[in-house]
Amino acid sequence: MSDAFFQLPKAKNEPVWSYAPGSPEKAALKAKMAEMKGQVVEIPQTLGGKKILEGEKIAIRPPHEHKHILGYYYKGGIQHVHMAIEAAMAAKPSWEAMPWEERAAIFLKAADLLAGPYRAKMNAATMLGQSKNAYQAEIDAVAEFCDFLRFNAEYMVQIYKEQPQSPALTWNRMEYRALEGFVFAITPFNFTSIAGNLPAAPALMGNTVIWKPAETQIYSAAVIMEIFEAAGLPPGVINLLLVDGPIAGDIIFSHADFAGLHFTGSTKVFQGMWTTIGKNITKYKSYPRIVGETGGKDFILAHPSANPTALAVAMVRGAFEYQGQKCSAASRAYVPRSIWPEVKEKAVAMVKDMKLGSPEDFRNFVNAVIDERAFDKITSYIVVARDAKDAEIIAGGKYDKSKGYFIEPTMVEVSDAKHRLMQEEIFGPVLTIYVYEDADFDQMTAIVDSTSPYALTGAIFAQDRGVIHALSNALRNAAGNFYINDKPTGAVVGQQPFGGARASGTNDKAGSVWNLLRWVSPRAMKENFDPPVDYKYPFLGEE
Repeated sequence: MSDAFFQLPKAKNEPVWSYAPGSPEKAALKAKMAEMKGQVVEIPQTLGGKKILEGEKIAIRPPHEHKHILGYYYKGGIQHVHMAIEAAMAAKPSWEAMPWEERAAIFLKAADLLAGPYRAKMNAATMLGQSKNAYQAEIDAVAEFCDFLRFNAEYMVQIYKEQPQSPALTWNRMEYRALEGFVFAITPFNFTSIAGNLPAAPALMGNTVIWKPAETQIYSAAVIMEIFEAAGLPPGVINLLLVDGPIAGDIIFSHADFAGLHFTGSTKVFQGMWTTIGKNITKYKSYPRIVGETGGKDFILAHPSANPTALAVAMVRGAFEYQGQKCSAASRAYVPRSIWPEVKEKAVAMVKDMKLGSPEDFRNFVNAVIDERAFDKITSYIVVARDAKDAEIIAGGKYDKSKGYFIEPTMVEVSDAKHRLMQEEIFGPVLTIYVYEDADFDQMTAIVDSTSPYALTGAIFAQDRGVIHALSNALRNAAGNFYINDKPTGAVVGQQPFGGARASGTNDKAGSVWNLLRWVSPRAMKENFDPPVDYKYPFLGEE
C-alpha cells in the first residue's frame, strides 16, 4: 500500500554514443566483443525462474562468420510449453497485485543497467549474433531499448491518471486491470529492442508473459533476460521459451487462459495465427488482444522539386542500413527523370564507397544478412533483376556465402512501375527504382498507394509546400509512419510512435500509450456515498 503519489523520473531519450576513433566506448566494445567471441556459452530456457538445460543442443553462429560457434541453446519441446504456461499463471496473482511503482522500478532499473554496466555486452551480443555494425547496434539494442523501458513507465502513469468525473455524493473510479490470463510475445531477429519490448510492455502493465524470440536472436535475448533478472524481475513474470513456433502455437492458442499476442514478424505468419485464434475463439475466457507489426514494402516518392543530394542519401541510408533488414527499410523509390541523372550518380557513388564485411571491423557499413535462408531468398531477387529485360542492376549485385552471408547493397532500375521487385517484400539490401516522366507526376500517388498491400513506412521528397500538403493527404493511408524529406527509417520512442496498417499490422504503435492500452482491461467502479432507501422516483407522486 502506497502512502504517496509517486512521480517517476522524467523519461528522456537515451543518448546515442558515437564510437569514434579513440573513444573509450569503442575500446570497451571491442574488448567485450573479443571476450565474448572467445567464449562458448550455453543458453537455457528460463521458465518460472528455473534455468532449463535440456533438449536438443543447437549451435549459435555469427552470420558474418558461420563456421565460428558463439555458443549453444537448448531447444525445448511440448513439455516446456506447458511448463511456461504453468509458470506464467502461477506468478500472475502476486505480480498483478504488486503496486505499479514497484513494477516500474524494475524496468527503470533495467534501463539504467542497460545504459551502464551492460551497454557493451548488449551491443556486442547484437553485433556478433545478428551482424549489426556498432552504430546500428547502439541505436537499437541500447538507446531504443532504454527508451522503451523508460517511456513505457511514463505512459503507464498517464493511463492510470485517466479517471472519470464524479458528481456529488458519488465517487467514480477507473481501474486498469491486467488481462485475465497470460500474454504470448513472439519477437523478431532484426531489432534487439523489439525483442525486449514485446514481453516487457505487457509485463509492466501487470501481465505475465511467455516470450519466444527468433532463433537467430537468442544470443542477445539471453542478455536481455539477464538484465531483467538483475533488475529484480520476479520468477515467472517473463518466461523465455525456446521451442519451434508451431509447437508453441498449437498449445498456447488452444489454452483457455491465452489472453493476448504481442507479435513482430512476417505477415503470413501473423495472418495464420489470427486465423487459428479465430477458430479457437470459443475456448478462451476472454477475447484475446492481438497486436502485430508485420511486413513492409516501404517507399520513397520524389517530386521534381526534391533536393537530389538529400534524396540520394535517404535512398542509400534508408535501403542499406542493417542490410535492409528493417521492416521500415526503403525498398522501392519513384524518382522524376529530370533529377534522376544527378540522384543516380550520387547514390551509386555512395554505394561503391560502402565497405562490406564483419561488424568486428568498424569500418564496414554493410554486414551479413541473418542466415542462409534469407541469403537465398534475397539473392533470388537479384537473379530475377539480372535476367529480366525490364530491369537493370545499376549498383552492387554480387554476393558470397562461403564465409558469411554477404550481399552487396544492390540498386535496380526497372521500367515497369508494377514490376515484381516493386511489389514483393525482399527484406534485404535491394532497392528498386522506377524513373517516371515529370509530366506523369500526378499519376504517381495512385501507383505508390496501390502497388503494395503494405502500409508501414513511406517518405516523400519535395521543396514545394503545396506538393508536400497534397502528397501527405493523398498517401495518408499508405504508411503508418510518414516522413517528409527524410528516410523512412529510424523512428524514435517518444517522438515517432511506430506501426502501420493494411498488411503491415494492427498499427498499435510500439513505444506509445496506445500500445500499453492493449494490455489492460479497464474496470469502471462507482461508489454511492448516500444510496437511496426507497425505490420510488419523484415522478410517481400525485398530480
